[in-house]
Amino acid sequence: MTKLYLVRHGETFDNERQIMQGQTQGELNPTGIRQAEALSRQLADMSFDAIVASDLWRSVHTARILAEPHGLEVVTTPLLRERDWGSFTGRFIPNLKDVKPWPDDIESLPAMMDRAGRFLDYVRDNYPDCQVLAVGHGIINKAIQAVYWHKEMYEIEKMKNAEVRILDI
Repeated sequence: MTKLYLVRHGETFDNERQIMQGQTQGELNPTGIRQAEALSRQLADMSFDAIVASDLWRSVHTARILAEPHGLEVVTTPLLRERDWGSFTGRFIPNLKDVKPWPDDIESLPAMMDRAGRFLDYVRDNYPDCQVLAVGHGIINKAIQAVYWHKEMYEIEKMKNAEVRILDI
């Protein structure tokens, strides 16, 4: 059985400003760097076989900080990218709450759940019986957990920046 340590990237400038990042690269702010460094210290004595991250910079940067004490390279995959928010990307999140219907260019929930399932398969297939640290994003991490637990997205508690949850897959 593979043990998956699922992490949300550290806080970014856009998180701080409540801007919808979607699949933009994003940049950790000083708080996000401190969050990643604190988590790195917490995980320093653990043994990981692989560190996987979304290919978006905010996750790669977080993963590199986490990988440093382990001497591991970060493997990236687009399967861990945040939900594609289409024309909502770059907009102030509180202004989006009452927008209905959503634009057609937003990644559908079924498509994102399918991608979450493919990520779990990717980890199982490529890292059997390993300990894998994976750095993703808030919404895709919720989708991964929803698929894993066979629950609806709304039933999964939001992850804080640099939070880790452990799944035996």
